Amino acid sequence: MWFRSLTYVGVLALGLAAAGSVAAQEPDRIFDKSTVWRPLTPNDKLVVYGIDDPAVAGVACWYTQPEKGGIKGTLGLAEDVSDISLACRQTGPVAFKGKLSQGEVVFSERRSLIFKSMQIVRGCDTRRNTLIYMVYSDKVIQGSPKNSTSAVPLAPWGTEPAPKCADAMK
Repeated sequence: MWFRSLTYVGVLALGLAAAGSVAAQEPDRIFDKSTVWRPLTPNDKLVVYGIDDPAVAGVACWYTQPEKGGIKGTLGLAEDVSDISLACRQTGPVAFKGKLSQGEVVFSERRSLIFKSMQIVRGCDTRRNTLIYMVYSDKVIQGSPKNSTSAVPLAPWGTEPAPKCADAMK
């Protein structure tokens, strides 16, 4: 049994190291809406965040996630639920800053003290020239099927022609 725990800790350490290298950008907190009133401690909330794709100029994503209030939430000990919604849009002329990989992590953050994380990953539908973004929450011990997907069809912007996402793939 202790070996199994050790394995999970090793996987966790690898996952957090990888997530730390991806999460270089801090998301912008846009606004929140209280969902559960709690006396004397912070309320439970739905919080909307915005983030720019670090590898694709002209594309941004917004995600909404629940945040626990109360004493555990205030101390950072509450495990947030996996219900996260996602919307991504073209916000300007699209320019690829380098080669992209299918399923590449755009953003990652921890959702609990140890075991849960949230990931936003990107792919390219080459047939439809569309960037696809998916957000999901996972656990080290057992996965979570909660996810949301958003598509960004690449379109001309002003006089700039629409780039081909297939040209940016590795």
